Amino acid sequence: MRLNPELQATIQSALRSFDVHSLHDNAPARAAVALALVEEGPGAALDGIADPTGWSNEAALLLTRRSSQLRQHAGQWALPGGRMDAGETPEEAALRELHEEVGLRLPPAQVLGRLDDYATRSGFVITPVVVWAGAARELVPNPGEVASIHRIPLTEFLRGDAPILDRTEHSPHPVLRMPVGTRWIAAPTAAFLYQFREVCLRGRATRVAHFDQPQFAWK
Repeated sequence: MRLNPELQATIQSALRSFDVHSLHDNAPARAAVALALVEEGPGAALDGIADPTGWSNEAALLLTRRSSQLRQHAGQWALPGGRMDAGETPEEAALRELHEEVGLRLPPAQVLGRLDDYATRSGFVITPVVVWAGAARELVPNPGEVASIHRIPLTEFLRGDAPILDRTEHSPHPVLRMPVGTRWIAAPTAAFLYQFREVCLRGRATRVAHFDQPQFAWK
């Protein structure tokens, strides 16, 4: 799947026609994350995903491994993002966090649209923002927040074994996980990845806010 104007137009069109479900703007804790489309290339590989030796112009999404020094969700997989500052829009917060966490500065025109808000067990309402980041070859992790940066090919999210839905005794709704390489990523990040796949790559108006998180992510 090439990172080209045709893909950009397809994703932007899908987002424009998608009826986004937003939660109340006065939620006590709001955050935004960036689903940043970039070029696949050399970087920190994952188990089961080969590390390319060069730049391929294949499309990928940025994922980070959170620093082990963080007080919350240390070492977990995440999309670049964080708490919204007072007066910020989700788009402004997502672009700011991209710059702060991975050194990627983008103008507002690179925002393609939003997906549904997701309320976490820890009390946050998170807005996912889809961003066209281009080649983005010069990424630098913020050592205080990010342990590593990963470019995951879009084809990885189209696997036939995704998503993984686990029934638990703690919720009437299944826990959502997305397999990546030989590992997996849990909701809420997995919920954003799954909805991105369905809405932006498959043209399906799929909802994910009801899917639960594993207990380790509740805090």
